[in-house]
Amino acid sequence: MRTTKNLSRIALAFAVFIAVLWLPDMVGAGSTGPKGDLALGDLLGRGSWFAYLAAFAGGVLTSLTPCVYPLIPITVSIFGARKAGSRGQAALLSGLYVLGIAVTYSALGVGAALTGKAFGSVMQNGWVMGGVALVLVVMAFSMFGAFELALPASLQQRLNTVGGAGRVGAFGMGLVAGVIAAPCTGPVLAAALTFIAAQGSVSLGLAIMFPYALGMGLLFFLIGAFSISLPKSGAWMELVKSIFGAALLAMAGIYLKDLLPGLRPVFSAAPVAAGIAGLVAGAGVLLGALHRSFHGGPPERAWKALGLTLLVGGVVYGAGASGARERAVAAAGFSWLHAEPEAVALARAEGRPVIVDFWAEWCVACKELDKLAWADPRVREAAARFVKVKVDGTEDKPEIQAIQERYQVQGMPTVVFIDSAGVQVADRIIGAVDAEEMLRRLSAVQ
Repeated sequence: MRTTKNLSRIALAFAVFIAVLWLPDMVGAGSTGPKGDLALGDLLGRGSWFAYLAAFAGGVLTSLTPCVYPLIPITVSIFGARKAGSRGQAALLSGLYVLGIAVTYSALGVGAALTGKAFGSVMQNGWVMGGVALVLVVMAFSMFGAFELALPASLQQRLNTVGGAGRVGAFGMGLVAGVIAAPCTGPVLAAALTFIAAQGSVSLGLAIMFPYALGMGLLFFLIGAFSISLPKSGAWMELVKSIFGAALLAMAGIYLKDLLPGLRPVFSAAPVAAGIAGLVAGAGVLLGALHRSFHGGPPERAWKALGLTLLVGGVVYGAGASGARERAVAAAGFSWLHAEPEAVALARAEGRPVIVDFWAEWCVACKELDKLAWADPRVREAAARFVKVKVDGTEDKPEIQAIQERYQVQGMPTVVFIDSAGVQVADRIIGAVDAEEMLRRLSAVQ
């Protein structure tokens, strides 16, 4: 029996090592949403009814990405098999949970329409991201048994008189889940909110964001509705909780590293960095990050804490190293300028057109654009005649805000073109596009 347990731990450690090598390129370097925006920006611009289907499909695809996985334990533990007494009750609670997510994203759409500000400036600022990270840490502590997520008894009794604490709690947790997932959703959401911000239409904001949220909530509805049939708790469930708790802490760490640009030099772009991060994370598993418990004696808790620190640290560093590799590749293949006034002056002096790419470290769709378009050799060749400048909006500085206002940028990524005569081209890129679309836009600028 002991040999079997040791072999299972070694297998799990190896799986973690492989995951750290692979997953950071998905959760750390921007590929956390569906590839591209499913042509949503173009469909919205043409007023096509397929835009609503694209929004729903984008939500479904977003729910299948690793960045949203930490929400799964929340779905199950808050109102799944524990709370529901029947399949119908589980389906009702799941539906209310998804409705809470839909309300959050609908509010985002309305906010974008009323304020003219899109995803980046609403859900990606430091205070919101820090709050999301705090929620993830609290959820992780709950997974490790520090406390049970429950409302005070007096409040539960009051809620029971208006339909049950489970129903209200499911809806409330849906609202929270929507906020947790928002910072890591993909290009579809970025394209939708940027378009809504530009149009200023509340009805459009509701019409696009509600189906997107329903698509994103489909997976959670199925999990919640059918979690009633899961086996009863046991030793295996404690392992599952530890895995989800570690995932929640790792996601919080990934959010926090993006809030501190000063940490970028810490993460190495060398290929070996990912391997070292994977080894550290695997060592954490072997030391007891997942199979030990915080309910044991002092030595048991100490080994658990040390293993968990190594596991989470390895995952976060792997994600940061992946981002460093992305930046190194972009810098080696594309010589971007970073001072917009100087770039425009240089282009004017040399009679060359300009590419102004509004970008941010926290912007998922921006990194998707880098991968899909700017990394393509054909695009780089076509863009050689341009003066190219990236305006980095990672930090909300007054001078960056002034440039965004001058170019009337509502969200990121936005790519503005200036022709060789110094005139801004009306046709701009909003959201992530592929290489073919970028080539078409570049060829139209003289």
